[in-house]
Amino acid sequence: MALQEDLSDIGDLTSRYFVDANHQSIGRIVSRENAIISGNEVAATTCEAVSPSLTFRGLIQDGAGARPGDTVAEISGPTHLILTVERTVLNFMQRLSGVATISRRYNEAIAGTGARLLDTRKTTPGWRELEKAAVIHGGGVNHRMGLYDAIMVKDNHLVANSNPIELGARISEIKAKMPHLKIEVEADTLNQVADFLAIPGIDTILLDNMSKEELARAVSMRHKIAPGILLEASGGVNLETIRGIAETGVDFISVGALTHSVRSIDLGLDLVAG
Repeated sequence: MALQEDLSDIGDLTSRYFVDANHQSIGRIVSRENAIISGNEVAATTCEAVSPSLTFRGLIQDGAGARPGDTVAEISGPTHLILTVERTVLNFMQRLSGVATISRRYNEAIAGTGARLLDTRKTTPGWRELEKAAVIHGGGVNHRMGLYDAIMVKDNHLVANSNPIELGARISEIKAKMPHLKIEVEADTLNQVADFLAIPGIDTILLDNMSKEELARAVSMRHKIAPGILLEASGGVNLETIRGIAETGVDFISVGALTHSVRSIDLGLDLVAG
């Protein structure tokens, strides 16, 4: 899809008319800043899709760090094809490295607390698998991939029913049919936390937009009532607040900004004649 929107059915007109078809080069992808790299696999696949005469070689592997001036990868082959694939490869690697880099910063901020960093479904449409892989490259943990592989009961699910749902009975029904399916429920208040802790079958409680004091109280309640249930904090999380949230004792902290507000890393392609 990325190549189609750039080339349509016509191709790279500029390179066709202004670059010698027989000229060979190496395109060095260079980092202009400190970064955690991600996107080598999709970059290699993009080159292969343009032409088997292009060779992509990752020099800094996904999850590893790059400094300003470091050569991250090389593309070798016909110069006109390197120029054709240049922007699409950079688009992938710049954004995915941005996701990996910010994930690493968040992950480092909670080091030693025992809390784990989670991503969300707030991803770029069509890029979810790529962006979630980049979160892992940054040291984070993937939450559910989509609506199909886990259950998360939020307030809107309950509001959407004209009659109150008997949550315990519904969860028992689901667990009987799909015992390995993870079930998470959202709590906005500590009263809800107490109610959910008493329901068998719940794996995780999402603590939505709670203060650090409320999070700590929820952790204490969990230890007393149902120590096996995991707690996830969400809402109001940024690099300044995440350490304090982690120190309350929650198991997970989900951060939508890992994917929905990320800044692309400054990578450039420098052409060297072959």
